[in-house]
Amino acid sequence: MAGKCIIIGAGDLTVGQLEVEEGDLCIAVDGGLSYCPVLGVEPDIILGDFDSVNDREREAIGVLAEQIPERVVALPVEKDDTDMLAAIKYGLEHGFKDFRIYAGMGGRFDHSLANVQCLLYLKNHDATGYLVDGGSMILVLKDESVEFQEDMEGLLSLFALGKEAKGVTIRGMKYPLNNAAITNDFPIGISNEFIGEKAYIAVEDGEVVCIVQY
Repeated sequence: MAGKCIIIGAGDLTVGQLEVEEGDLCIAVDGGLSYCPVLGVEPDIILGDFDSVNDREREAIGVLAEQIPERVVALPVEKDDTDMLAAIKYGLEHGFKDFRIYAGMGGRFDHSLANVQCLLYLKNHDATGYLVDGGSMILVLKDESVEFQEDMEGLLSLFALGKEAKGVTIRGMKYPLNNAAITNDFPIGISNEFIGEKAYIAVEDGEVVCIVQY
């Protein structure tokens, strides 16, 4: 699948516009529906248990479910999957491998942390996801490397998701590492700095969360 799966959550919205291209799938997750007019997008799918939508939106969802039922995925309130994970599974089932999640951070910390775990879920299902807001981006690396171009500015932090990530290498940044091990009880990877060089981040064995602040 060439397009992206764009998911709009109900966290803090810190972007002013969103570009949806032909071939993309746009999913509004529960209260994320209220952000769609602000972003100027019409979601292809509205998904959730709808416990955080207002009465007007709930009525509109009900009408849409009657007229075009395939555009509404109603979930039970009591379930194992979060609404976000259910949206991710929907995108995976429809062949998407590139996921961009907006308004997936802020608000309740447990929801933000759950969405970071969703990035690892994507990685474990041969897909890649990014939590994106106006000032930062979060991705998960698993036994792989990533590069950033010379014009990248800001900070980058790495944190081990499991007990230990081995073979961690950082080049082209203020604080380099070479084949190091980082653990989940010592935040050695916080607040590195881009320095106008091509930056290279690699982890040979394990999973790390990578937070880029512009």
